[in-house]
Amino acid sequence: MNLDIHDVLRFPLITERSTDLREHQNKVAFIVNRCANKLQVKQAVEATLNVKVEKVNIINVMGKVKKLGKYEGKKPDRKKAIVTLKQGEKLKIFEGG
Repeated sequence: MNLDIHDVLRFPLITERSTDLREHQNKVAFIVNRCANKLQVKQAVEATLNVKVEKVNIINVMGKVKKLGKYEGKKPDRKKAIVTLKQGEKLKIFEGG
């Protein structure tokens, strides 16, 4: 599927683990479109955030089944991308001040 660069990245993933990865290993986590591949994610991050990307890892996360009494539902599936930035690159959106 041919995606526009602006449709690939959905939102940054802000968790305790992703914050630790960003601070110590220069990696940033994003929730991306389910149809996106590694090359599209790399191009989207470089174009929209003005940084150089070294490597992209993609993880398909299956939605959990949740129950409330006799009712059962399923959270949606999602695709997560861990983007390794080149040495010396930083994202301004995560820097304080």
